Amino acid sequence: MRFFTSVHLLLLTYIIAAIVFWGLSLQKQSGRIYAQEVITLQSRVDSLRDPYTYNKELSKLKRELSLRTTQYTGEGATFLIVILIGAAVVYTSFHRRIRLSRQQSNFMLSVTHELKSPLAAMKLNLQTLEKHQLDEEKRKQLLERCIKESNRLNDLCNNMLFASQIEGRQYRPATETFSLSDVVEDAVDEYASRYSRRFDEDIVPDCRITGDKMMLQMVVSNLLENAVKYTPEDKPISIALTTAQNNILLRITDEGAGIPDSEKKNVFNKFYRIGNEESRKTKGTGLGLYLTNKIVQQHKGRIVIKDNKPSGSIFEISLPA
Repeated sequence: MRFFTSVHLLLLTYIIAAIVFWGLSLQKQSGRIYAQEVITLQSRVDSLRDPYTYNKELSKLKRELSLRTTQYTGEGATFLIVILIGAAVVYTSFHRRIRLSRQQSNFMLSVTHELKSPLAAMKLNLQTLEKHQLDEEKRKQLLERCIKESNRLNDLCNNMLFASQIEGRQYRPATETFSLSDVVEDAVDEYASRYSRRFDEDIVPDCRITGDKMMLQMVVSNLLENAVKYTPEDKPISIALTTAQNNILLRITDEGAGIPDSEKKNVFNKFYRIGNEESRKTKGTGLGLYLTNKIVQQHKGRIVIKDNKPSGSIFEISLPA
């Protein structure tokens, strides 16, 4: 990246210097042409005998000199502006490509880990069931763990599939009227069974909405998954679903480290995750919030991130009822 930037700046400097050099050369040549034309005029017209004709021809030569100067300056400035715009486009495109390449590399690293973790857990549980004679309670626990890991794997695959379909404009959202309250309650119950932490619920019953039920289920699941990942186990996660002015408001509040203001817009970008893949401790692919934002936009809603006091974040979604 540094090498490209250095070469890019070097070439840009050379081109600008060349344009300025040729501009000055043309201007100097134009001055020489003007001086030669004045000498020719003096040989043709006597300024003392016919001052009117002489001054008229001299004014014409001056206008031509001014016109040439304006032409050189205008063409040079236009060419210079085009060069600068082109250089900016090339640099921005290359920088965006490098950044996307890094994000995709991080995505592959995280996806590999995310896919292997539930598979390894399921394999271990199934091998334990196969090799050992366990009592009914223990077998039930291992089977429940397998189901939880398979649900986690299913959520990951759904995120990847939906991301591909949305990018390719292949997904056609379904439209139905349903209770968003039931969707949120079901999602909270599922996560409460998967994670031993306390969820505080304040859900207004029968908040009905028209949209794609499966996609909105993914929104709630992604936000809960995000809150679980970044909230310490001894801290609560609050879920509130209310109505206000023909809108349905969903707020999921965590007490994690929070998100800096400079990162609040970036977290909705595809593959984007705060920090480096090698250094971060939390799991994820960088697709959850990206999909959440896309789905909310498709339902003509909006999502914002607010600061929770004293620490943590509030993800607030507003959807038309």
